[in-house]
Amino acid sequence: MSSAALQREDLSIQGLLGGHRVLQSVPRTPLEWVSLIRHGIPAQAVESLARMIQMTQAELAGSLGIPERTLARRKREGLLNSEESAKVVRLARVVERAEEVFEDLDVALDWLKSPNAALCGATPMSLLDTDIGAESVLDTLGRIEHGVFA
Repeated sequence: MSSAALQREDLSIQGLLGGHRVLQSVPRTPLEWVSLIRHGIPAQAVESLARMIQMTQAELAGSLGIPERTLARRKREGLLNSEESAKVVRLARVVERAEEVFEDLDVALDWLKSPNAALCGATPMSLLDTDIGAESVLDTLGRIEHGVFA
């Protein structure tokens, strides 16, 4: 596998969450993701995501809307609950989409962490703790992809 293909795989939702090594499976369909989320993803996926998107645990906890102490407890327990799992997967989905649009992870992360006029001055990352916020970010990425926002 080429390094470009490997890099693309690493930036997939699975790759951002630590891949097969962490998830113990590779969901290929939305329904497989639903099953994994309901069961709970390994807490180690949070560490992998934080490392990949260059955020501290505290920053990531804020973006997820999960108290930092709760994440620390889940790390000891080894498994996130279904709600926490859904939030982590949602964040990984948005990061994957931003990387697709900008074709560069560093540019995507910079965009996610910068105030955005299309989002009323909020940083996209600050909106990812809710479904509606995440959908607004994904909608904005779609507009950028289609040249609506320069």
